[in-house]
Amino acid sequence: MKFVEITEFTQQATAFLDANLERKEAAKKFVWGEGSDTMSMFEEKSREAEREMVHSAKAWRRQKFDAGFGWITGAEEFGGAGLTAAHEKAYAGVEANYKVPNQSIFTIGLGMVAPTILAHGSPAAKERFLRAMWRADVVGCQLFSEPGAGSDLASLQAKAVRDGDEWVITGQKVWTSGAHYSDIGEIICRSDPSLPKHKGLTAFLVDMNAPGVEIRPLRQMTGGASFNEVFFNEVRVPDWYRLGEENSGWGVALTTLMNERAAIGTGSGGGETSMMTRITAMVRHFELENDLLVREMVANLYINYRVANLNNKRAIDKMKAGQTPGPEMSISKMALVNNQKLLNDFLCHVLGAKLQADTGEWGTFAWHQLILGAPGLRIAGGSDEVMRNIVGERVLGLQKDVGIDSKSAFSDLKIGTQKG
Repeated sequence: MKFVEITEFTQQATAFLDANLERKEAAKKFVWGEGSDTMSMFEEKSREAEREMVHSAKAWRRQKFDAGFGWITGAEEFGGAGLTAAHEKAYAGVEANYKVPNQSIFTIGLGMVAPTILAHGSPAAKERFLRAMWRADVVGCQLFSEPGAGSDLASLQAKAVRDGDEWVITGQKVWTSGAHYSDIGEIICRSDPSLPKHKGLTAFLVDMNAPGVEIRPLRQMTGGASFNEVFFNEVRVPDWYRLGEENSGWGVALTTLMNERAAIGTGSGGGETSMMTRITAMVRHFELENDLLVREMVANLYINYRVANLNNKRAIDKMKAGQTPGPEMSISKMALVNNQKLLNDFLCHVLGAKLQADTGEWGTFAWHQLILGAPGLRIAGGSDEVMRNIVGERVLGLQKDVGIDSKSAFSDLKIGTQKG
């Protein structure tokens, strides 16, 4: 299906959506005490409810893809429509008016893994996975963090040993979102332990249903289990699953991480309007309009949400123009974390003990899910400390910290020994 004119394209999109989805009802004005008061950082569903969500999400994406709207800017050779970012924006604007099944299960696969396959995958991998991922025949996850290698990703120990035209992978990964419903994962392994830690890594795709793969859920303090730990016991993957050159996995990982931070960071202003509406309604409900400290906290929240929103729009425009997300995306991630902290401080100040004891009062205890989930945000996509280093070194041009395994560190150590 090929569209050229935006007007015609929009008409076709509207006709398709009208035929397959219900339109959203006009947004009701928010009223304190009415509707659901559920507020959480991560979506917590039972396994049964999650299976139903996954089924609906896949069914809709396949229908949309088959109609020509599934990968609007993608290359035609891989199943995309070969259209422009303007077409994609036009479709998103139309689709926003309809009740679309939850599509969050594709965030990692299409936002992080698929772009990495496009940039570093073998021709066979691109042919096999890109169309399948965008059509929801294959769901992807990310397998980077380990129990001893989170923010310092280059310290990872999961190993990959070459055996002819295959690789044998052994090790453990942790905090893997959606591993239990994913078909493939992007994994970084140590392929040459004799090289410096950044240089002895290789990236692969791995079949999540292959023999030797074990997935265990991780229960969080929120009560949910949306994350997993994954064990690999001599799992075999073909060489054409490799992403990039052997021992060049660090560059592949950076591609994925920049897209991850873009996906996380550009969400920092998404709920600005609805969140501020809830916050101001809370202030009025508890008759705190004239409390000077509360007024200052609300103003600070609004300013920071607004600045983050404008910064994110700039980043999104860069990506739509075909530019690869850069270290600037770390700023968006830092802004998101900072804004969440400001919100948490506000909620704790206003609600106090009502966050800890469920009295049944609407709009009070329900916020505890958001606050309990917030610490994970400081780690996901790179810890606060890593983000500050990236901004300092790659954006501001400050001198890089000396690492214990760096050449300069050994030089300094040698000089110190000679002097001593």
